[in-house]
Amino acid sequence: MKLLVFEHASGGGFAETPLPQGVLTEGFAMLRAAVSDFKAAGHEVATLLDSRVAVFNPPLDADFVVPVSSQQEAKETLRRLSESADAAYVIAPETDKALQSHVASLEQIGVTLLNCPSHAIEKVADKAVLHERLRRFGVPMPETLVLSVQDEVAEIKRAVGNLGFPVVFKPLDGVSCLGLSVVRNEAETDGAVGKLKQESTGKHFLVQELVKGLAVSVCLIAASDEALPVSLNRQYVTLGAPDAVSSYDGGLVPLDSPLKRGAFVVAEKVLESFRELRGFVGVDLVLTDEEPVVVEVNPRLTMSYVGLRKVANFNLAQAVVNAIFLRQLPADVRTRGYAYFSKVTAPCTNADAFREACRMSEVISPPFPFASDDSACAILLSHGSTVKEAMARFSDAKKQFFNTVNGGRQR
Repeated sequence: MKLLVFEHASGGGFAETPLPQGVLTEGFAMLRAAVSDFKAAGHEVATLLDSRVAVFNPPLDADFVVPVSSQQEAKETLRRLSESADAAYVIAPETDKALQSHVASLEQIGVTLLNCPSHAIEKVADKAVLHERLRRFGVPMPETLVLSVQDEVAEIKRAVGNLGFPVVFKPLDGVSCLGLSVVRNEAETDGAVGKLKQESTGKHFLVQELVKGLAVSVCLIAASDEALPVSLNRQYVTLGAPDAVSSYDGGLVPLDSPLKRGAFVVAEKVLESFRELRGFVGVDLVLTDEEPVVVEVNPRLTMSYVGLRKVANFNLAQAVVNAIFLRQLPADVRTRGYAYFSKVTAPCTNADAFREACRMSEVISPPFPFASDDSACAILLSHGSTVKEAMARFSDAKKQFFNTVNGGRQR
């Protein structure tokens, strides 16, 4: 089949505006992984690249790469290329309805999509709607309040005080820890609201109890009314105070845990609650001593994909195609070994160092050397038959990476 794969950050979604390194790094990693898997399954693949990214000729297996220089050009090119494709796959965040709007735009012109339908994305992306529905279905969720950034701070403090500290402030449609703060006392409330206003355009936000436990996710493939949990994954997340940065840092796939079966059951119940979800779906949870608690539902490709594809015994991208076109799920799901991946940051690279880094097999998203940035972000991944071996190989790869890009100096 002829497939069009579009990734928002690297494909023109930020054209004419500064490219956020962290978001770009994650986006390109998912784009590169998905394109490689679709190609390995025998499909012809076209994609778009922001001209500022395309100029570096980053490693990408696509048959056709079209550079774009503006958001309008990206939209027009996406629609034009989709007309000659058998199907399209959109990789984008829910923030500012980016994922929903791209999918809806292609739905309107009759493009076959490998994504969840836009109306399902809309329901899941609104965390208030998500929380209410999952509560009705008996899915464990944190205690949650929906508040407005336009409310008086005194009113917000009273509402949060009734919930009890510590709590998490986050946007209704945020992803990758954007605008997120851990608030441990009333004095930090002002800063958390200010952070939301600065990093999110939404008028409403969530305040949730801080659930203590292990941050994990479950990857599922959904077809029609059936969903198959594929892996339980560890997530490495930094939760910062209002004056600090919260971030998604990487993951381990799969995670061995006695709570795996329980997490799978809860994740399946989530998809039973939203039967419109299909293709690749991620459910973020916290494993507590008592039960798995659902925190987010991602109706899209997630970063865990880049690790899962290294250990799964089947082609994940083709499994998505089969789920959409044939309503079939993989019959035999197993994993082999462990994949560990993480973001790394180094002082800004030059073009030569960028090319050398691209030659490293462990570098799944290279450090783009934008002149306007004083640092460069990359994602490294290592695989091993044991967790210890995967971590050791990652450590070796990280040393080699820094030796390559900046003579061993590390930040």
